Amino acid sequence: MGFLDKLFGDKKSQAPKRVLDHPKKLNPGDMISLDDSFALPSQLKGQQLKVEHVSCYEYEHNRSAEWQLRGNDNLPVFMSVETDDEEWLCFSVKVTRDKVEQLFDLDEFAEIFEEPGQAVLKLKPEARSQLPELAHWLADEYHQSTFAAYGYYHQNDYRLMSPPTGRGEPFESYRLDSADESRAVEIEVYESGETDVMLTLYRPLSDIRDFWPGA
Repeated sequence: MGFLDKLFGDKKSQAPKRVLDHPKKLNPGDMISLDDSFALPSQLKGQQLKVEHVSCYEYEHNRSAEWQLRGNDNLPVFMSVETDDEEWLCFSVKVTRDKVEQLFDLDEFAEIFEEPGQAVLKLKPEARSQLPELAHWLADEYHQSTFAAYGYYHQNDYRLMSPPTGRGEPFESYRLDSADESRAVEIEVYESGETDVMLTLYRPLSDIRDFWPGA
């Protein structure tokens, strides 16, 4: 058997190593390390994050992957890649209704869901001191840019194939951006009535310092 191994070679040892050099190539089990920049919140600054899951958002003319990451603090962080002349990392954290009430006036927040979809959302003056862990995720003011955009959320990874028709969870999407477009508030309202509110931070791809392929 040893002679045959030498003759034909070990196929496992000959398999090419996987090259991981871009966030769009990340799979569950892979890890990234982020820059130690003061511009990043504590949940990201200098952290090593592991990919736990890859899901898919489907809209009328496009679809995008979302990576669920988790670091040492065990807080889930969601990441996507947005292309607008150049590529940007979009990091998001979900906030509960209680925290939404601490961050924003609820009457102003309700205007997001009213036509014509031009709401202005101002951060409460005391919000950063009450929720210091979210301070770096927040802008002082947001202006609505998306109103009731219809889409489907898919639990599975559909980067290499089209998602099955009618199998996703339908939702309406709302978004408000800061003046410098570095931050956003994103809201997904599902048919069940479940509502997800995310604080989003846009960062350059260079914030990922290293990639480690999983097993």
